[in-house]
Amino acid sequence: MAETGWPGAELIAAAQGGDVESITALVAGSHPHVRRFARSLCASPEDAEDAAQEALIILYRRIGTLRASGALASWMFRIVRNECLRRARPAPRHREPPPDTGAVSAEEEALRRLEAGRVAAAIAALPADQRRVLIMRDVQGHSGRAVADALGLSLPAMKSRLHRARATVQRTLQGTDRGGGG
Repeated sequence: MAETGWPGAELIAAAQGGDVESITALVAGSHPHVRRFARSLCASPEDAEDAAQEALIILYRRIGTLRASGALASWMFRIVRNECLRRARPAPRHREPPPDTGAVSAEEEALRRLEAGRVAAAIAALPADQRRVLIMRDVQGHSGRAVADALGLSLPAMKSRLHRARATVQRTLQGTDRGGGG
């Protein structure tokens, strides 16, 4: 079956109004797009499926909070991105409590989120093979040997992909620093 566009504004408006059939149709119509986002952003197919399901649950529960019907795709992309990032974080190790840094200013929080978004976008733009290696090694913290084994690569091939991925992300981030003024 050919993939169609995002659900229309009328369906979104009806779903926002609480119409259960419209909400169900909206979730079903968004599913292929959400899965595509998740496959392109998450480190593994399993994480992608989990992130897509979680994003659809959020859509189902929170469609009434969407401000504009035209913003559905960007809203869902942000939800999927956040779910993929959440799954990519290493599990807490419970060694020692984090230092008390006090309250973070709104400006610092906004800058941190902007930077995290830039890094996530740079990683998402990588070819899938490089993205998987980078996320597993640098974000999830797996050893080089574990990453190579999990992806069916030799250790030198994994290191080569990791180096290319890091260099590409660094160039992308440096390019947006230089060209992003205005």
